[in-house]
Amino acid sequence: MSGSAERAVMPPPTDPAIDTDLLLELRFFAKADRLKLIRPAILAAARMSGFDEQLGHDIVLAVDEACQNIIIHGYQGRSDQRIALAAFRLSDGMELQLRDTAPTIDPATIRPRDLDHIRPGGLGTHFIQEVMDDIAFQPAPDGVGNLLSLTKRLPRPT
Repeated sequence: MSGSAERAVMPPPTDPAIDTDLLLELRFFAKADRLKLIRPAILAAARMSGFDEQLGHDIVLAVDEACQNIIIHGYQGRSDQRIALAAFRLSDGMELQLRDTAPTIDPATIRPRDLDHIRPGGLGTHFIQEVMDDIAFQPAPDGVGNLLSLTKRLPRPT
């Protein structure tokens, strides 16, 4: 990110009535190998938010897929661009935000591919929708790029 987008602070989760705790805020270049560094941090944030190991790995998968989509589709492989990630602990789960400076997308155009078509790739959106409870594109604070919010709620005790 450049200019004001580089210095932008990630906004808190969308509902100001929700008690939040910023667990981490990272910026990294849009390179697939950087995700090796990000995955353990996301898992640790998930565990600190009360998720078990399995759900923590599911959350890591969802964020990893979202980052891959930014790298491949948003930035079209341009590794000189950056992604910002923030993880917030909520009273009932966690919210992760991903910010990029790629061209603004129309959320209505993002759909998982038909699972009946057997071919490699194209399942990231499906995985994200299966794992996360809420997915929302919010306006970027300075009007540049995209801000994706992924929320996962803690399971209710049975």
